[in-house]
Amino acid sequence: MSGEDSKLPFYAKVSIFLVGLIALLAIMYIAKSILIPLVFAVIIAIVLHPVVNFMVRIKVNRILAIILTMFLTFLALAAFGTVLFSQASRFGESWPLLADKLTALLNQNITDASEYFNIDPQKIHDWITKTQSEIVNVSTAAIGQSIVILGNGLVVLLLIPFYIFMILFYQPLLMEFVRRLSGLNYESHVKEMVSQIKTVIQRYLVGLFIEAVLMAAMNTAALLILGIEYAFILGILAALLNVIPYIGGIIAVAMPMMVALVTKASPWYAFYVLAAYYFIQLVDNHYIVPYIVASKIKINALFSVIVVLVGNAIWGIPGMFLSMPLLAIIKLICDHIEPLKPWGFLLGDTMPPLLKIKTIFKKNKTE
Repeated sequence: MSGEDSKLPFYAKVSIFLVGLIALLAIMYIAKSILIPLVFAVIIAIVLHPVVNFMVRIKVNRILAIILTMFLTFLALAAFGTVLFSQASRFGESWPLLADKLTALLNQNITDASEYFNIDPQKIHDWITKTQSEIVNVSTAAIGQSIVILGNGLVVLLLIPFYIFMILFYQPLLMEFVRRLSGLNYESHVKEMVSQIKTVIQRYLVGLFIEAVLMAAMNTAALLILGIEYAFILGILAALLNVIPYIGGIIAVAMPMMVALVTKASPWYAFYVLAAYYFIQLVDNHYIVPYIVASKIKINALFSVIVVLVGNAIWGIPGMFLSMPLLAIIKLICDHIEPLKPWGFLLGDTMPPLLKIKTIFKKNKTE
C-alpha cells in the first residue's frame, strides 16, 4: 500500500490533503458544541493527572483522589473568577463614561486637525456620529447574543467537570486502547509519543499559568505606578490576552492606553503605558518564556498567527486559546511519524542555513 501511495503524483497528494483538511475543519465547526468542552476537559485532565497519581500512590482511593483534585481546582478557579468578576463589573459600570470622554477627545482632535489642514470638520463629525450609532445598534444586538453565549457557556461549564472526571477515571482503559490500537510493532513508539504529548501539555499549561501570574503582577504594578484607573482588571486581562500570540498583545496594550487618554490630563501617559508594556513584553520574551514556561513548543510566527485566526473562525474565543496547544500536539505527532516529518519541520521555527538552501537550488538547476 505504501508503494502505491509513493507513486501518486504531487498534485494528487496535495489534493487529498486539502480535501481532508477542509473536511476536518468542517467537522470541527459543526461539532464545536461537543468538541470544545471535550478538548478543554482532555487538556485539564492531562494537567491534573500527576496530582491524581500522587494521591493514588499515597493510598488514597482513586475515585476520592479524582474528586479531591477537582474540588481543589474548582476552589482556586472560583476564587480567581470572583476577583475577576468584581473588577470587571466595576470597569463595565464606568465604560459608558469612558466612551463619552474618548468621543469628546476624538472630536476635539478632529476639529484641531481640520482647522490645520483646512478640511470641513462637519463631514468627519457626521461620519463619526453615524458610526457611533451603528456601534450602539450592534452592541444592543450583541447583548442578546451574549445571553445565548452565556447560556451555552453554562452548559459547557457543567459538561467539562463531568468529562474531566470520566477521562481521569478511565485513563487506564484509554491508554490500553491506544496500546492495542497501535499493535505490537509500534507499541513502544506510540507509548513514547503519548508520553511526550502529556509532558508537553503539562509543561505548557503549568508554565503558562506561572507566566500569566507574573505578567498580571507586572502589568498591574506598572499601571498602579502610573496611576491608571482599573489597574487590576486591565493587568489581569493583559496577562490572559498574552496567551494569544501577537494579536493578544496588541489588544492588551490598547485598552490601558485608551483609559490613560480619557482619564489623564496629559496624553503622555498613554505613551508611558506603551513603554511600560513594551519593557514587560521584553522581560516575558527573554526571561519568562525561555526559563519558566519551558514548553518546548517551537512554532514559527506565521503559523502561530494563522492558527489563532483559524481557531477564532471555527470555535470563537475558546478556539483562540486552544489553538496553540492543539498545534503543538499536531507538530509533536508529525515529528514522530516519518511521512509527516516535513510538516513538523514546516510548523517549527528552525531556519535552515541560507547557504545550504542556495546550494540545493543550484544543484537542482544543474541537474
